[in-house]
Amino acid sequence: MSITTIAPVLRGAYLDRHGVPVIVTLVDDAAGAALSVEAASLEALPGALAGSDLPLPAEFTVDIAGQAYSFSIETLGDVTALPDAKSPEARSASFRSDVVAGKVAVVTGGAQGFGAEIVHGLVDSGAFVYIADLNIDGATALSEELGADRTAAIKVNVGDEDSVAAMAEEIARRTGGLDLVVSNAGVVRAGSVLEQELKDFAFTTDINYTAFFLVTKHLGGLLAAQHSTAPGWMTDIIQINSKSGLVGSNKNGAYAGSKFGGIGLVQSFALEMVEHGVKVNAICPGNFYDGPLWSDPDRGLFVQYLRSGKVPGATTIDEVREFYEAKVPLRRGTYGADVMRAVYYIVEQSYETGQAIPVTGGQVMLSS
Repeated sequence: MSITTIAPVLRGAYLDRHGVPVIVTLVDDAAGAALSVEAASLEALPGALAGSDLPLPAEFTVDIAGQAYSFSIETLGDVTALPDAKSPEARSASFRSDVVAGKVAVVTGGAQGFGAEIVHGLVDSGAFVYIADLNIDGATALSEELGADRTAAIKVNVGDEDSVAAMAEEIARRTGGLDLVVSNAGVVRAGSVLEQELKDFAFTTDINYTAFFLVTKHLGGLLAAQHSTAPGWMTDIIQINSKSGLVGSNKNGAYAGSKFGGIGLVQSFALEMVEHGVKVNAICPGNFYDGPLWSDPDRGLFVQYLRSGKVPGATTIDEVREFYEAKVPLRRGTYGADVMRAVYYIVEQSYETGQAIPVTGGQVMLSS
């Protein structure tokens, strides 16, 4: 039987009973656990849990057709102290960042750039965060910096289905499920349509478009299983898209095309996942000039755009940067804090799904 179903179903039962996020961890042995439930099949487990005592904290054994699985259940901090915590309105605290307190999140591409900014923001706001990245050394270093009690590094290739499925299984084993998926991993391969090689176009599409499908398929599966026993608990999938998903990008068609496609997936997945209590939205940031995506001296966009001639007449990286900053009414690039405010809004807003929210300093404005 699959731990990716059993653990989130148990976590969902606790979410439904207590109205606060919990950490459900698979343990080797809980023979002394006072709490247990038996079910003839996986399909019968939700009904068996509905009639069980589910105190916090606890050790709990689930026996399905003679095969036992043992878990420890606890909260991340004193979230049970929230008044009327079972009310969705109680999760909208006086400080917007409190809407993620105690929750479990995963950020793909979390070792650097916007991903690392989001990881920092979520941890500072009281969440437990999986830092999921192909760059496991960077993810591990960030986890050690922020604390192993609040983060965990996972090596994942978001373009490979087996790797994404293994990530989902690891999350199920460690926390039982999760509350927030931030699909942030992305790449850029700029170049003219007349000159770009197919391998660069395909790589961009795999990571920016296909990977979002894989992440939603496998982590969304955890959220759906969890929802079977927690029908009142809303969860979120957020794709970090781009302003290039809202308007075309000269000599950057592979990137813009993958981001436009990502918004199509967001809208389509939103229509499907709503029956599982999952909101699916996108954030479309402007340019994060200080991150490696733009500023890496070898592969950064400033270098790529200078070499590809995307900025007419530019002969230096500084001239490329000045060209792009001049396009923004607020006259600066996007910061991590700007994106975090949008993340908090999406989680807090229980009546919105399938949206693409621009965070561009006015560079891209919505129109009817």
